[in-house]
Amino acid sequence: MANFFTDNSDLLFHLRHPLMKKIVALKERDFVDKDKFDYAPLDFEDAMDSYEKVLEIVGEICGDIVAPNAEGVDAEGPKIVNNEVVYAKGTKENLDALVKAGLMGITLPRQYGGLNFPIVPYIMAADIVSRADAGFVNIWGLQDCAETINEFADDEQKERYLPRICNGETAAMDLTEPDAGSDLQSVQLKATYNEADGKWYLNGVKRFITNGDAHVSLVLARSEQGTTDGRGLSMFIYDRNHKAVTIRRVENKMGIKGSPTCELVFKNAPAELVGERKMGLIRYVMALMNGARLGIGAQSVGISEAAYREAFVYARERKQFGKAIIEFPAVYEMLALMKAKLDASRTLLYETARYVDVYKSYMHLSEQRTLTKEERDDMKTYQRLADYFTPLLKGMASEYCNQIAYDSLQIHGGSGFMKDYPIERIYRDARITTIYEGTTQLQVVAAIRGVTNGALLNRIREFENMPLQPELHGYRRILIGMTEEYEKAVKSVVDMHDNEYLDFHSRRLVEMAAHIIMGYLLLLDTERDDKYRASTETFIRYARAENKSRAEFISNFSIDDLGFYKAN
Repeated sequence: MANFFTDNSDLLFHLRHPLMKKIVALKERDFVDKDKFDYAPLDFEDAMDSYEKVLEIVGEICGDIVAPNAEGVDAEGPKIVNNEVVYAKGTKENLDALVKAGLMGITLPRQYGGLNFPIVPYIMAADIVSRADAGFVNIWGLQDCAETINEFADDEQKERYLPRICNGETAAMDLTEPDAGSDLQSVQLKATYNEADGKWYLNGVKRFITNGDAHVSLVLARSEQGTTDGRGLSMFIYDRNHKAVTIRRVENKMGIKGSPTCELVFKNAPAELVGERKMGLIRYVMALMNGARLGIGAQSVGISEAAYREAFVYARERKQFGKAIIEFPAVYEMLALMKAKLDASRTLLYETARYVDVYKSYMHLSEQRTLTKEERDDMKTYQRLADYFTPLLKGMASEYCNQIAYDSLQIHGGSGFMKDYPIERIYRDARITTIYEGTTQLQVVAAIRGVTNGALLNRIREFENMPLQPELHGYRRILIGMTEEYEKAVKSVVDMHDNEYLDFHSRRLVEMAAHIIMGYLLLLDTERDDKYRASTETFIRYARAENKSRAEFISNFSIDDLGFYKAN
């Protein structure tokens, strides 16, 4: 019997990070629930034990049920029957197993039937589920939407909807439209308030909606008639029980085929306003998207884990010219770099998740009592870090996911191109990660502010000053040299005072910052456990070469050179 948690020691390593003591203390608020709920932890050790036991259950279900079902789900896919999405047989089995195990509403408060877990173990569960079947995590993982309801809906709405999700109902976020993909300010689905019955009604079309026939949907709609920008948009809850939405089609996709992606037509669909009018995009969708991008980071890491393992096993078993292909330098170099990118992605994932955990715990705490000045300052610090790191994570982890899947298929050779091996499906599933919830290019747009205002450099300096064992100082010296090179490149671009020139080089600057940050995070992991030394050395060598090429490109480029790219 396989267990996708216990067979991966990296997960337990990140779960036991020193910052978890602070996170658990904030989340449990001095363990006030221990007298109200028999499953609430008594202390820090009890909480950590609960996380590990639940993750073991997730790992067992994924190893024994979800992963074995993945190929069948990919072949069968969902379909529409009587205006309802019917999941593939394997998807139903997967969902039933996780619901029976009580793994819906993991992060929600216990009063609604949730487990009140921090973000870190939830994201770890998403990492594990994604390794088993990347498409299925798009159904199970959309309980993220419940977090938005918990943060912004009123008490009555929480009481009605959150227990339903904890009991196994599914969720969706209905944002994009035929003419509003990344540009959500262009959303046109109309929300109209009926004075006679005091209700809102939705009319219009939504497109590319993941798990579009969910029980509970968060819908972005234009509530302010005559507006054309984000200030006219509000957020609404639509309940599938109203049966006022027509499923026009389920898209036939390249990958993640078990996850239904729908086009929906709303016809006088009753809906409930969430929070304040006009704040749908400005506040609520931004919070929702940040959570979704963290989730795609976890999905990317899970896919990377699956792809790396498939490549490693195949390379060890496949023999050519009298020996296993893993013994050839061309192959073992690829595997070493794949593992380094995987470890770098995972350490960035959990660093970001910890930042989110701290600031969100403070935010929920502030609803119960007034925060002290020290607590407010701490919340702001971690919120800024989360805001800067989330696009870095989504951008880098998804790009590495595609690179690792590509290299894994390459190691398989012709066999990888056949449906006989899981890597063919994994490779297709990986491709979407750089596209949905904001393309890599949009993550660069979000991340460049942390480059130009010095926030990422400040964090790099903090990493730089952390204590290290003497034998690790050589790696730090390399990273310090890379930081000086990065500073010079940033200054040369910013000093041109030209926005188009900055936009042109943004990707290079963001990637340079990310390489340094990931290098430091791996170095700090090695400080805690020497098993990460090989990945640290491999990644820093790789990152140094990548940064040098970007710095050289920038130093040899002028504003006049932009014309060449425009002309082509």
